[in-house]
Amino acid sequence: MTIPQEPFKFSRREVLLAGASSVAASTSPRALASAVQGASSAARPPVLTRVSFSVNGATHTLDLDTRTTLLDALRENLKLTGSKKGCDHGQCGACTVLVEGRRVNSCLSLAVLHEGDRITTIEGLGKPEALHPMQKAFVDHDGYQCGYCTPGQICSAVAVLDEIKDGIPSHVTADLTERPRVTAAELRERMSGNICRCGAYSNIIDAMTDVSGARS
Repeated sequence: MTIPQEPFKFSRREVLLAGASSVAASTSPRALASAVQGASSAARPPVLTRVSFSVNGATHTLDLDTRTTLLDALRENLKLTGSKKGCDHGQCGACTVLVEGRRVNSCLSLAVLHEGDRITTIEGLGKPEALHPMQKAFVDHDGYQCGYCTPGQICSAVAVLDEIKDGIPSHVTADLTERPRVTAAELRERMSGNICRCGAYSNIIDAMTDVSGARS
């Protein structure tokens, strides 16, 4: 095998762009170099677009890669790290934020889709010296353990009570002609998209029931 005298000058990103199949299939340094060069020439710089939205009462204007998720814009650009990146597939709910009062899995939503929207993260619900009622209830009822999922749980819990108040039914609502009531079954169904690996579910339901003023 003839080895080129000059070292290859490719970045790690360029090598990865060549594809694992090309690397695995080829034992020739020249073939590898050709694959890397082909992938590199096909690469294009990110497309940026300007988006403005309100986050926790403050207006922000950002120039973002069109592929940036709302979660990454909040965490990486605005440094609001309360919203957590758990599964990054919309399955755990740790990234839940409120958009126009409705809960959204921010890891699945592109930031550019939220032009002009009003967004609330856990940081905007309350402060340590002035907790939101739901935050206080989670503390009073020990609705968390490790705390990683808690920001998403609280944002979702706030939205759930608003959904019930607005008469939006769930899969367990028995009579769609009547307004849903705050019951343990309703709360469990509506919160089923927020996963707590520590298993604080019963305490979360107690906290939500307390805030709603209902009795189990």
